[in-house]
Amino acid sequence: MQKITIYEKSTCSKCRQTEALLNEKGLSFDVVHYHDTPISTEKLKELLAKMDMKPIELFRKGEEEYKAMKEEIESADDARLIAILVSHPALMQRPIIEVDDKAVLGRPPENVLGIL
Repeated sequence: MQKITIYEKSTCSKCRQTEALLNEKGLSFDVVHYHDTPISTEKLKELLAKMDMKPIELFRKGEEEYKAMKEEIESADDARLIAILVSHPALMQRPIIEVDDKAVLGRPPENVLGIL
């Protein structure tokens, strides 16, 4: 049986849509509200590797907080970008769905179907 974990923000519509999609498929999953239970640096590195993404790709560039930090973010190396994402979780795109040794960004929610 696959272990499915969703890293999400409870007020996010895409997160709720992803949960609904998994529920429709009859799948059980764990939920991590990363605003309440922060993702560690090590876990974020692992998720990025599983998604084959660079840290800069995970930023929500439309957020005011991003705009305020844009110069710092755009000049940072990957280690610093990960540190920024860990300490500023609102800047992280969501949801991230992890299934065993794979992960995907659930934008759109149907992306999760490709790793099930």
